[in-house]
Amino acid sequence: MAGSNPVSAILIVIITIFLPPVGVFMIAGCGADLLINILLTCLGYFPGHIHAFYLEYIYFERRDQGRLGQINQAHAPGIFSQNVQTGGMTRYGTVAT
Repeated sequence: MAGSNPVSAILIVIITIFLPPVGVFMIAGCGADLLINILLTCLGYFPGHIHAFYLEYIYFERRDQGRLGQINQAHAPGIFSQNVQTGGMTRYGTVAT
């Protein structure tokens, strides 16, 4: 869902500062990561932030690596969304995972 320009990354970070689950939804969609972030935000506002910024860091790092042709096959720990794991890059063809 996040675009390719740096303005979208800044916008996602600003949204995450105020509402961490919304920022997670924008990069991971509706899934386990969103549920975990909602629970962490309800338990404490800062744990929700830490989790959201971790997801965003992995997402943007993997997206930048994918654009450079460096595909990281290792799964980041604690992340369930395939969109975050791949940095939003779609793998077509017969690429072994």
